[in-house]
Order: sequence, then structure tokens, then C-alpha cells
Amino acid sequence: MFDKILSFGKSENIVIKNIKSHINLLCSASNCFKDALNKLEPEKASCVIELERDADTIRRDIISTIHEGAFLPYVRPNLCRFVEMVDETFDTLEDAALLFRQIDKSIFKTIEHECLKIASINAEMCELLQIAFETLHGKGNIKEKNLAIRLCEKQVDDIKFELIDKLIRIDVKNFWEGKIVSDFVESITRISDLIEDASDYLYIIEISLK
Repeated sequence: MFDKILSFGKSENIVIKNIKSHINLLCSASNCFKDALNKLEPEKASCVIELERDADTIRRDIISTIHEGAFLPYVRPNLCRFVEMVDETFDTLEDAALLFRQIDKSIFKTIEHECLKIASINAEMCELLQIAFETLHGKGNIKEKNLAIRLCEKQVDDIKFELIDKLIRIDVKNFWEGKIVSDFVESITRISDLIEDASDYLYIIEISLK
């Protein structure tokens, strides 16, 4: 689809390349976070914070290039919104990484199985989002990828209900211990919502290019 408008100049090619890098970093951060949870090593989650810094620089470059005139005016708003949704996903993943470093390990062990499943699904959704973006300037059906992402998000929702049921039965020492675990669960489950929203914007972009 993007092939229709890439001929307008090299700025579009720069934006496409940077968006690919942006999503690649999100995929790397998701896998890094999943690995930290799997090994129960909170310090390993620091890689998410480092990758987020790199991603933020790329995001600024993307938005700047778009505002300087890359792409036709009717494409720019949804493309910018897509980039911002990926950035918000990164921010939420960073929040989860920071909270994982603070969470009580004994409490985490109680919900470890569900959290690992969610982290794995989130990483899979990042890969699907990457593939979906590729279909905008290549071959493939973005609607199929969008549906796959929606199905993954539904899985996370189902696990979230299981987690909430467990959380209300956990004894915590104080308010802050409870808040940390609650915020942690909220962060890891919100990631799938944001990826789904980003995928929806890709679908909107595809329709606008037809």
C-alpha cells in the first residue's frame, strides 16, 4: 500500500525505515522482559529501560520527519497516532519492568504462571504488529494480522480475570506492597490493549490508502 506514495520522496522511505526500527526495539524489549520474568531476575529487566531510550529518540525523528512533509496530509494523522501508540506501549512496558524490580518475590511466585503467559503473548503480539506493518508496503493481508492480534488480546483478558481472582486472596504487608503488585498486573495486561489499538490504526491507514 505504501508503494503508492513512496514515490513522493525519500522522506517517506526514512519514516518507514525508522518505524520498522521502532517496532523492532519494542519486540526486543518485550522478549527481554519475558526473559527477566522467566528467570525471576528483576535486574535483567533494565534492558527495557535502555531500549526505551533508543526508541524515544527514533520516535522523535519519525514525528519530526512526518511534520516536515513526509506522506500526504490525509495519511499523517493516523500514521503519527500509530507511532504514538507504539511509544505508549513502550512506556507501559517500561513501567512493568520498573515495578518488577520492586515487587515482593514471594508474591510474584503466586502469580508467576499467569504473568509469564501474558508476557509471552505480549511478545507474540509485538511480532504480529511488526508483520502487520510490513504488509502496508508489501504483500499480505493486514486484516488477518489484525484478527490474530485481537485473539491474543482476548487471551490476555481471560488470564487477567484469573489474576484478579488470585490477587484478592493474597495477603500483603502494607498498602504499598499491594499497590506495587496491582500496578504491575495492570501494566502487563494493558500492553496487549495498546498493541491492539496500534494494530487498529494500521488497518485504518490501509483503508485510507485504497
